[in-house]
Amino acid sequence: MPLAMSRPWKHPKSGIYQLRKAVPEDLRKLVGKREEKLSLDTRDPVEAKVRFAKALAELEARWANLRAGPKPLTEREALQLAAGSYDRWLEQFRDNPSQQTSWDIAAGDLLFGTPLTREERNASHERVLNGSPEFPRDKIFRMEQACLESADGYLKAHGIFEDWQNRRTMARAIGAAIQRASLLLAKLARGENIPELPFPNLPVSPVSGVSRSSQPVSFQRLLDGWAAERRPVTKTVYEWSRVVRELEKYLGHTDAHRLTAENLVDWKQAMVSAGLRAKTIQGSKLSPVRAILQWGLRNKLLSSNVAEGVSLDVKAKQGERKRSFTDEEAKAILRAAVVEQDPVKRWVPWIGAYTGARLSEICQLRSEDVLKIEGIWCMKFVPEAGSLKTSGSERIVPVHPALIESGFLNYVAQIKSGPLFAELSPDKFGKRGGNGTKMIGRFVRQLGLKDPRLSPSHSWRHRIKTMGRKFGLALDVLNAITGHGSKSVADSYGEFPVEALFRELCKIPALELYRSTGDDKTVE
Repeated sequence: MPLAMSRPWKHPKSGIYQLRKAVPEDLRKLVGKREEKLSLDTRDPVEAKVRFAKALAELEARWANLRAGPKPLTEREALQLAAGSYDRWLEQFRDNPSQQTSWDIAAGDLLFGTPLTREERNASHERVLNGSPEFPRDKIFRMEQACLESADGYLKAHGIFEDWQNRRTMARAIGAAIQRASLLLAKLARGENIPELPFPNLPVSPVSGVSRSSQPVSFQRLLDGWAAERRPVTKTVYEWSRVVRELEKYLGHTDAHRLTAENLVDWKQAMVSAGLRAKTIQGSKLSPVRAILQWGLRNKLLSSNVAEGVSLDVKAKQGERKRSFTDEEAKAILRAAVVEQDPVKRWVPWIGAYTGARLSEICQLRSEDVLKIEGIWCMKFVPEAGSLKTSGSERIVPVHPALIESGFLNYVAQIKSGPLFAELSPDKFGKRGGNGTKMIGRFVRQLGLKDPRLSPSHSWRHRIKTMGRKFGLALDVLNAITGHGSKSVADSYGEFPVEALFRELCKIPALELYRSTGDDKTVE
């Protein structure tokens, strides 16, 4: 049965019509699949034919662009494509223009000027993550990033070559379109009459046709749409899907239109009563729901985001805040690691103790990531080895003398290329850190370290900060070692020479695991 079809295809189970068309042989490598599938989001055969024709025309236009090969996107072409952003932004806030607060008109005129340096971008990300007050340049950067993310979708949807220049040209056009729409909305909010944008005629009768935003829409559909645009890592999609299932089970239905703010408050209280930590409820439960509802609002599937304003105080309570390993706890772990035959148990705690690196970063290290730079042995934490938490996590950390003395470089030399911990099987998301966390967790807890405020892997990260303060490491260098963002724009200027990193790291003394008694070594 040929896959290329001249009419909508009805799914035998759901009854929803789809566009299905075989990808031409010459485009399969560029498209990355043999068949294009697109839901038409309707069970109505008449409506399906209309949507099919439009979707097919867009698909064939995208294929034509792919065949044409890489070419620069002109500003005129970008502005024509961005007209859709103008229309959608205007339509979204036209009835209530004063509700448009996410786009700052004053900042809109300053977009895409002098770009931020990598250090400035990292500092901006860190302020957002920490909930710190937003700098004026942070707002511009945030708006630029939103335009760039939207540009990715435009370029991909139309088969236009996604290079740096085309992406920036498209993003500038999107920013200009939203700026124009926001200026009109500001006038409407002040009650000004805009000839080219009259107020919509309200229906005389309260009974009107069923709009798209009032039709049933499942939470899963919102999640799928959000994921298609944002392209998160597989683990995020998996975890958010679990959250959606939990919410649906609590509600007893799957329709996002029926969700109310009161439902979410009740769900939050149920989770609090069940003993979940505030940070888990806020960051791992409510935040995903808020994000997918916002996507539904922006894409005209929902009329509001009922999760806005539903939150929980995430301040750590007394006795809940994670802490560092003490000297004695650290010594107990490292002594136990020394006699281990398993490379993960032998070296992961030691690397953590003298770098403060995240366990996931350590477990994905490769032999080629341990090398001499300017005459100093270093470890490189780079995305080529595996995904990193933030852009600031990409860094170079010198190998502490204690690691060298313990034989770490000898172990690395035995591995010609590839992962240092190849026998540590990746989890279902392809991350060695997933199973590494479980292994190290059991290893540390079996040593009698049961304090719930201790994290078997992350407490090394706390400890390196504690040691940095104790022995007077320069704060900006300490942040560079751990991969934490800069605290000020001034900190982000310049680079961090390996010599400076090594000098500061060596201020942290090696732990004395043994005390000498004549010719013998005795455990302290």
